[in-house]
Amino acid sequence: MWFRRRTSAPTGAAVVRAAEVARDEARRTPGAGALWADGFGRVGTRSVQTLALLALVTVAVFALTRLTLVVIPVLIALVLASAMHPLVSWFRRHRMPSILATWVALFLVVGVLGGVLAAVVYAVIHQWDDLVDQAVAGVGELQESLSGLPIEISDQQIEDARTAVTEFLTSSSFGAGAIAGVSATANFLTGFVLMVVVLFFFLKDGPRIWEFLLRPFEGTRYERGQRVGHRVVTTMGGYVRGTAIVAAVDAIGIGIGLVIMGVPLAIPLAVLVFLLAFIPLVGATLAGVFAALVTLVALGPVEALIVVGIVVLVNQLEGNFLQPVVMARSLALHPLVILVALTVGTVLAGITGAVLAVPIAASIWGVIQVWNGPHEPARPAQQKRREVAEGR
Repeated sequence: MWFRRRTSAPTGAAVVRAAEVARDEARRTPGAGALWADGFGRVGTRSVQTLALLALVTVAVFALTRLTLVVIPVLIALVLASAMHPLVSWFRRHRMPSILATWVALFLVVGVLGGVLAAVVYAVIHQWDDLVDQAVAGVGELQESLSGLPIEISDQQIEDARTAVTEFLTSSSFGAGAIAGVSATANFLTGFVLMVVVLFFFLKDGPRIWEFLLRPFEGTRYERGQRVGHRVVTTMGGYVRGTAIVAAVDAIGIGIGLVIMGVPLAIPLAVLVFLLAFIPLVGATLAGVFAALVTLVALGPVEALIVVGIVVLVNQLEGNFLQPVVMARSLALHPLVILVALTVGTVLAGITGAVLAVPIAASIWGVIQVWNGPHEPARPAQQKRREVAEGR
């Protein structure tokens, strides 16, 4: 006789007990998901995300630096279009067709720039010989002054320096530099033509282009896109117009002083002051250095010191009275942010990057200020407590 042992099905209590045992075992042996849930896991997750974001930014910056012939003209066109937008809008409000308003605004700007350039060329052509003669006389006076110093500088040393400069100008390296200059000129003309074409379309169809870019967005995201576009145009345009006003005042004031002092090339130097004023913090200093050097070579050290005084006086009047009124709304950036933006822009794109860095930084800050609403910044930029600095 065979005996078979009967087995019974597990009861409900046994099933519950088995589930509790399995859960306790899982708690005692954490899985991969639990390893990323503690403090070190969260730090590791953020680190991986940060590295991925930095890698993406690095690739984007590298791509932009490789495409400067396209990126820089487009950025310059965007800045100029933002500055000229009120003029085009004024023409359109007075029932002028859009295409005609665009052409009129474009020709006005080109006409003004062409007139200034013609004045500079005329002044250089008619005053260059006088400047050369005065420079030769100034170098002779400088040589006589150096001969009276305790440090002995012989005529042979000066002649050796002149010979070295002459050999460099006739060497193959200088020829290679000249060829590089021709290539840079060709790139500049190509970029200039591209900038004018892009500027024309930005002036004519800027709002339509932005609406086309916003097609994928709806609801709050679409409203945010509208706020961002309006804020970027307002910030860039206000910055360029305000800087142009300040630069024009600097150029006129310093130019009048140079004319009164009888400095050669006063008009080109005034134009240089106007252009360098678009580089914050250091532009005015560079303009003063150039004006003082020309005055030193052409007239002498006393007149150069007077020119330095004129430059300092005009810059102080502009910085303390005019700039706070004109630029207060368009450029709400700390000087440290401006300095860092200038440095980054100069490293990435040279002089052009230095000019574009500050309006781009101001536009980014303006976008942050309207990210969540017309008067509501993005959450990381919102003030969450009463901020009190020591010593204030």
